Amino acid sequence: MDPDNSNYVFAGDASPYLHESGLLMPVVTRAGHEPDLTGQSEGATRISGVSIQHTPATKLWFGKVHNLAGYRSVPHHHGEAETGGYVLSGRARIYFGARFEDYVDMSEGDWVFVPPFMPHVECNLDRNNPLTWMTTRTPENIVVNLQQVDDADLKDWVSRP
Repeated sequence: MDPDNSNYVFAGDASPYLHESGLLMPVVTRAGHEPDLTGQSEGATRISGVSIQHTPATKLWFGKVHNLAGYRSVPHHHGEAETGGYVLSGRARIYFGARFEDYVDMSEGDWVFVPPFMPHVECNLDRNNPLTWMTTRTPENIVVNLQQVDDADLKDWVSRP
């Protein structure tokens, strides 16, 4: 055991991750100072906590997504990116399948993995309260929008409580 870490050696090239001081150190994005330079959609706000845009990260996007009450996205996929999500608050639904005929519902504390290139529609099931997600993608925040579908074509969407 090395209690003072004097034998620690960074495996690989540390130069992309060095602070301007020359130190290899964590990068903190302070609350309230997160960039909002990500793709935005009406009814959905995305802020980036860790991304290529403002940290040395090159293979990770990690942020918070806020959906207004009753929000649903346009059909889309995330290209080569693997996507992980965690429902902080609210009730979510993700439609998927050839014609978005299938769906999974989630609530606070649930986790979801969305495979690369999988077309889907993200929804806030609640007509009165917002939905907040924590989302991570590798290698970055890729969003490819697809052709819109009608609300009536999404099973149980119009009739939800």
